[in-house]
Amino acid sequence: MTYANENKLYCGKTDLALSEKGIAEIIKLKCQGIYPESPDLFFCSGLMRTTQTIECIYGSVNYKVIPELAEYNFGKFEMKSYEQLKHEPIYQAWISDEEGTVGCPDGENKQQFTKRVLFGYNLLLKESESALLVSHGGVIASIMDYLFPNTHHFYEWQPKPGRGYTIMCDQKIKTYTSI
Repeated sequence: MTYANENKLYCGKTDLALSEKGIAEIIKLKCQGIYPESPDLFFCSGLMRTTQTIECIYGSVNYKVIPELAEYNFGKFEMKSYEQLKHEPIYQAWISDEEGTVGCPDGENKQQFTKRVLFGYNLLLKESESALLVSHGGVIASIMDYLFPNTHHFYEWQPKPGRGYTIMCDQKIKTYTSI
């Protein structure tokens, strides 16, 4: 959780630190034992909130940065709320776009975002069979939506801050299981 989460702001490329509340929540979840044991490799987008999350959970470990796994580029909508944007026609067009072709001004559209994220996810898969990705809600939802099509709406895949999914992959038959 960051200042942006707490204030319901669109936050993608802005490099925010975790908030005090966010750090406390991660430490609480760590004490509850919800996070997987240390994998072979750690990955993140390189944005401060992902690197801080790795450090809160696993301490000082090496990680690889995959910039393609950064959150959605909200362009001119970045660090603004629904309340600030709701009367703008381009915002209304963007939030009602079912095809994913309407982009944020100076940002990206959902199709571009998904293509970028899946490129980054494939880079991760080439690195290791046992990896941990600390990422962003939109990135996680894109990967889950790709792996498990037509099971949930895209936004239903977005986990709460500090949470995520464990994905088990059977390489021989290319099946995925969400845990």
